[in-house]
Amino acid sequence: MTSGRAATDLPRPQSWREGEATSSARGSPGNSGSSQCATMELGPLEGGYLELLNSDADPLCLYHFYDQMDLAGEEEIELYSEPDTDTINCDQFSRLLCDMEGDEETREAYANIAELDQYVFQDSQLEGLSKDIFIEHIGPDEVIGESMEMPAEVGQKSQKRPFPEELPADLKHWKPAEPPTVVTGSLLVGPVSDCSTLPCLPLPALFNQEPASGQMRLEKTDQIPMPFSSSSLSCLNLPEGPIQFVPTISTLPHGLWQISEAGTGVSSIFIYHGEVPQASQVPPPSGFTVHGLPTSPDRPGSTSPFAPSATDLPSMPEPALTSRANMTEHKTSPTQCPAAGEVSNKLPKWPEPVEQFYRSLQDTYGAEPAGPDGILVEVDLVQARLERSSSKSLERELATPDWAERQLAQGGLAEVLLAAKEHRRPRETRVIAVLGKAGQGKSYWAGAVSRAWACGRLPQYDFVFSVPCHCLNRPGDAYGLQDLLFSLGPQPLVAADEVFSHILKRPDRVLLILDGFEELEAQDGFLHSTCGPAPAEPCSLRGLLAGLFQKKLLRGCTLLLTARPRGRLVQSLSKADALFELSGFSMEQAQAYVMRYFESSGMTEHQDRALTLLRDRPLLLSHSHSPTLCRAVCQLSEALLELGEDAKLPSTLTGLYVGLLGRAALDSPPGALAELAKLAWELGRRHQSTLQEDQFPSADVRTWAMAKGLVQHPPRAAESELAFPSFLLQCFLGALWLALSGEIKDKELPQYLALTPRKKRPYDNWLEGVPRFLAGLIFQPPARCLGALLGPSAAASVDRKQKVLARYLKRLQPGTLRARQLLELLHCAHEAEEAGIWQHVVQELPGRLSFLGTRLTPPDAHVLGKALEAAGQDFSLDLRSTGICPSGLGSLVGLSCVTRFRAALSDTVALWESLQQHGETKLLQAAEEKFTIEPFKAKSLKDVEDLGKLVQTQRTRSSSEDTAGELPAVRDLKKLEFALGPVSGPQAFPKLVRILTAFSSLQHLDLDALSENKIGDEGVSQLSATFPQLKSLETLNLSQNNITDLGAYKLAEALPSLAASLLRLSLYNNCICDVGAESLARVLPDMVSLRVMDVQYNKFTAAGAQQLAASLRRCPHVETLAMWTPTIPFSVQEHLQQQDSRISLR
Repeated sequence: MTSGRAATDLPRPQSWREGEATSSARGSPGNSGSSQCATMELGPLEGGYLELLNSDADPLCLYHFYDQMDLAGEEEIELYSEPDTDTINCDQFSRLLCDMEGDEETREAYANIAELDQYVFQDSQLEGLSKDIFIEHIGPDEVIGESMEMPAEVGQKSQKRPFPEELPADLKHWKPAEPPTVVTGSLLVGPVSDCSTLPCLPLPALFNQEPASGQMRLEKTDQIPMPFSSSSLSCLNLPEGPIQFVPTISTLPHGLWQISEAGTGVSSIFIYHGEVPQASQVPPPSGFTVHGLPTSPDRPGSTSPFAPSATDLPSMPEPALTSRANMTEHKTSPTQCPAAGEVSNKLPKWPEPVEQFYRSLQDTYGAEPAGPDGILVEVDLVQARLERSSSKSLERELATPDWAERQLAQGGLAEVLLAAKEHRRPRETRVIAVLGKAGQGKSYWAGAVSRAWACGRLPQYDFVFSVPCHCLNRPGDAYGLQDLLFSLGPQPLVAADEVFSHILKRPDRVLLILDGFEELEAQDGFLHSTCGPAPAEPCSLRGLLAGLFQKKLLRGCTLLLTARPRGRLVQSLSKADALFELSGFSMEQAQAYVMRYFESSGMTEHQDRALTLLRDRPLLLSHSHSPTLCRAVCQLSEALLELGEDAKLPSTLTGLYVGLLGRAALDSPPGALAELAKLAWELGRRHQSTLQEDQFPSADVRTWAMAKGLVQHPPRAAESELAFPSFLLQCFLGALWLALSGEIKDKELPQYLALTPRKKRPYDNWLEGVPRFLAGLIFQPPARCLGALLGPSAAASVDRKQKVLARYLKRLQPGTLRARQLLELLHCAHEAEEAGIWQHVVQELPGRLSFLGTRLTPPDAHVLGKALEAAGQDFSLDLRSTGICPSGLGSLVGLSCVTRFRAALSDTVALWESLQQHGETKLLQAAEEKFTIEPFKAKSLKDVEDLGKLVQTQRTRSSSEDTAGELPAVRDLKKLEFALGPVSGPQAFPKLVRILTAFSSLQHLDLDALSENKIGDEGVSQLSATFPQLKSLETLNLSQNNITDLGAYKLAEALPSLAASLLRLSLYNNCICDVGAESLARVLPDMVSLRVMDVQYNKFTAAGAQQLAASLRRCPHVETLAMWTPTIPFSVQEHLQQQDSRISLR
């Protein structure tokens, strides 16, 4: 085999010439003490891999056979034909592997066939525990250990082929009379030979076995002193032959002992006495080199290039593919350094440079944050998904699930990262995105992931690299993957080339975290950039990231992103394998954070007082669902409580940040706050939140800002790098610059409120908190706002801007704004605290407010409730698909001005149950009377199930002694649509039929769907049984439901029950033939209230049409009979229409 030969040129194993292969039973340890050698001739291979699996041939022979085939035509390589030297040419294979490292296609070809050896050596009797030896192709300087398992019961015949290490170097000259090597729990027995070329096995890996029944009497022992520092102590060269276990000798001291005894058939016996690990303490596989056996590139755990991947063997038993990984996954971290004077009982997992780098990486990420940053309150992680923004648009946006539909990641961090392994194919990169609004704690969560790995709680990863995305906005095209991992982070990592090579061999053991993905420039084009699997030449950072996102670079790694879900970024995440969202603090979690904050500050006596201050400000309490704002509230509360007992928190966000910055501005250098505000605004326009020390206008401003905590060094960042403590602080400073700046024209100021986006040159609202702060800074009284920050002179300069914004806000018509813009307008008006603006906004609110599909956060629900109360009129609210929390829903429903509301069925029923449990009878009654589901459209199986729960709630309520009567939502439902499609429709329709009679006022039942429900004849039969209870039904639409003559007959039998109410009946596009048309024609005169009947696009012929036309002549009350169908000649239809003009052919 030549080193330059591609993997696709390798001969493929196809069949075995069974007539030419002879084999005999192989001996196994403990079987009979002797064994026979299997002799086999390999002919042309025909067939497939299953032939190889079912054959008795040993894959080791394939190495000899194909080595000869590939080398036969090469004159420059000498082929050994002597039996004693006919072995595998490891040098040739090593050269081939070296040439293949840069060839992704060749590596993939070898990887696809590398699993066959893994399957061949899989013993089904071991219940998923693999007996194979992991062999990796490593460099000459690497020293890697490996663990090996043996059968639990010695003497039981093994059902699989012997391992390569159990075979002699020369298969043709195997001496079956060779005495077996005997291994005790601490005893190795075997013939002494030249061990310099034999593999080196870790002793404790061999000791994880049951002892054999045989005993050996020891007569003479000679101890061989071994220094503790010697590598021989943890690596023993074993002779050839099988291995057997016998009971240990527990009284021998640690060390190596040489034993000689006549009559044992062995020349020497070595004893290694040490601690025997249990089965659950098997050291992790670390790989050892067996000379003469080639390894498959990029396929650790396999020694064969003939093993296919899992995708090539779809019917392969699952344990054969997964047992090895599952067996040792919980022991993947490197071994701990032994204490002085102790002997390690296992080999180091990695080479020394790799081990050192691992330890340094642990030290880098393992430091716990101090002060308030160290307060840990777990937040909920919710599984997220993307959905199309509209039926006519291909763009996707983050879906807003109802509160009860949220799927929480119960395992938190563990579940998020374990999601990377579910349904993961070999060598496939997994992309996981964690989304959340600014201030929700995404960066803190990313840091917690790194610390969890450093503490050993993520053993599925060998290395974790966390890179803030603001570090990747660099020009140039001279970057490589090594730069991305080691050089571009906040603190460059020192790593040798050997470390990088080790990472490339096991990319599946690498976790790469990209924090703050929205800060990348032009991140929406990564999915469409071109990048090869392994760029040979340095490229731009954009090209590197494109290769990661397209799963071509570092294939098999786990890529974890944190980002704010805004703009086109969501389109870039459409290919992510898993999406999660940080939901923020609940009310209980926010209060727990306040308690822990004052506990960590040593002010436990102020905990209750701080909670009282927060509860007195409902707006700030609702804003505390954001961890960043909750911390800001705690900081201001701490400062106020130090001043005295009369402290009060401000009622707006603007007042909160004015209070935080007011004390810092008292002793600031002249103009320092304005210069810092300008810097924050300029960074925000560039989508940046970090800056360098030399970007400050002066050293005094930098020193003051750092001393007051307005800027700080990010974790693990370089000394020259600074950042604002929170995104909202940067937004406040940016709004402060807009309020003070003379560079911005007054007429341009309204665009920064982002309420009516312009089509041309729209404002990029990256600093999304600016509009609310800007309104507050300009309209709030100067004495406690701008004057408190910059003095009276600054307050006087905003008069003109105040007039411009007031005129703009009073011209707005809230009824014409979209739901999201309307909520932002309410927030701006509330922050302004200007009576004229607030009254104008609330009085112009329309009576019917729909927030369908718009997310409502706790602050949104609070401000909306205040606006509805101040409006002085009644409102009807649509709160479906808003994700509103139960407390927010209850507060809106309890308002007297809200007369009707719609919300998710599951959320509403949960609210009723909660109110009933807490004894809030009055609010429960109001919530039941105001709730409506009119009209209701079932689009999923869950909709039908939720409707069933609502009906069950009514039935339970009606049977109770405390309450009586029907629920208004059930009693008043008039229109019900069922559109689940052909898959879920037949499954869900029986559930709908069982509750249909509960809707006594139902007038319109629409069972038509664009994708066809296909309830069939059985569904029509079930529906017909409910007709006697549906006294008010006026419209029945059974179009496109695969109804045949049998269904039409069942329907005709039950239709007289609806004779007094049914006005419209549609059977459009079904499979009704002449018999069904005859059944409908017979019942048509009895339907005295029927006005319109549609039987178009069915399969009846002219005979059926004539029967319907004849029946129509006896029905003067019918206004229209739509009857066109392609199975009726047009001349017949035209003739029937001429006879009766009520027949429609359109």
